[in-house]
Order: sequence, then structure tokens, then C-alpha cells
Amino acid sequence: MLTGTLDSLVAAMAMFVASHFLLSSRPLRESLVRILGERGFLIAYSAVALAVFAWMLRAYGNAPEISVWVPVPLLRWVPIVTLAIACILLVTSVTTPSLTRLGGDRAASAGGPGNPSPGIISVTRHPGLWGIALWALSHLAANGDAAGMILFSGILILSFGGMAHIDQRREASLGGAWGPTKLTTSVIPFAAILSGRTRLDWKGIGWQRPLGGLALYAVLIFAHPWIAGVALVPG
Repeated sequence: MLTGTLDSLVAAMAMFVASHFLLSSRPLRESLVRILGERGFLIAYSAVALAVFAWMLRAYGNAPEISVWVPVPLLRWVPIVTLAIACILLVTSVTTPSLTRLGGDRAASAGGPGNPSPGIISVTRHPGLWGIALWALSHLAANGDAAGMILFSGILILSFGGMAHIDQRREASLGGAWGPTKLTTSVIPFAAILSGRTRLDWKGIGWQRPLGGLALYAVLIFAHPWIAGVALVPG
């Protein structure tokens, strides 16, 4: 396989996106769980995801620098500002019980989270994926190179496609138990609140989760030169 080419990056990105959708699709997942067991499936899924992720990162790092367009300097501030929102969404997502979280279908069989739209879920039922999508969108705005456009576009496809995919899986696996969450939440942020289907749950969000998100933001700002090879904050 060719390395150091955009074709290699496109192939790696396509495999990264496709593997997530294929392995989490209900027919394939159920077949693999019958063969490997639930624990074996999770181990295999994680191994495949890590391997393809490593391939994607290597392909991105080796991709040639080809400029497609030159962003204006002001656009460099877009990811700086947006990253704070993305970090808050990510932290509140992993710390708020919901049916759309990893393992949410198993949580439903144990009684579910009680409130169908707790905390950040009252804003959107996919806060974590929105955080990743905002991160990718902001980097698309600030990066005009071909490799970056391939990488961040692929992550956008995975994020937005993942929202629809999770909803379809939950509706199929949970049946009526999915109804309260579906009716009182929305994919589009604030849509359920604006339509009167739920209220913003400030108490459920609290102050610790946003503070944790800002702490993660500070770490990423500081570590960005080592993670991405470039300082995020303009000098």
C-alpha cells in the first residue's frame, strides 16, 4: 500500500468511518456477539478501532502538504473558541446518564436514567458527538490543506452519521423504552426546548461538568504543540 499519499489517507479515513458503522450495525454486531460473546466482541471492536485509528493517524502524518485554500488569519481563532464548547459537551456527555451513551441500551434494561432528558441531554441527545463535530468543523475553517480537509470531513461524516445510527439502533433495540427520550429530546441542539417538548435542565448540568470541560480545554490548549505540532493560540 502506498504511504505518504492522499490516496492512502482517503483509504484509511474510509476504513475508519466504515468500520465504526459496520461493527456497530445490529445484524453484524449480534452475529459477532453470538460467536465471541459480549466481552469478546468489545475486545475485538476496540482492537479494530485502535488499529484503524493508528493507520489513519500515520496516513495523516505522512500525507503531503498540499494547500487547497489559504485561511485568513482571523479564522485561526475559530477552533480556539469552539474547542471550549466542544470540551464542555464532551465532559457533560460522558458524565450524564442517557440512553444514547455507550451501553445505553443495557442501561434501559436496568430501568434507564429515569429522567429521559437529564442535564445536557435536554439540549441535545448526542452532546459528545456534537462536541466532536464542532471540533472538526472549526478545524476545517482554520485549515486549508488537502490532508486536513480529508481528515476533518471524515470525522464530520462519522459524527453526524453516528447520531442517526445510534437513534436507529436504540429505536430497534429498545422499542417503547426509547419513546420518552425520542419525544423529549432532539438531535439539533435546543430544538426540543424551543418546541416546548422539554425544559433546559440547568440543575442536571450543574457547574462541575462545565468546569471539568474548561479544565480539559486548558490542558488541550497547553498540550496542542505536542499533540498537533503547532501552537493553537497565535503567538
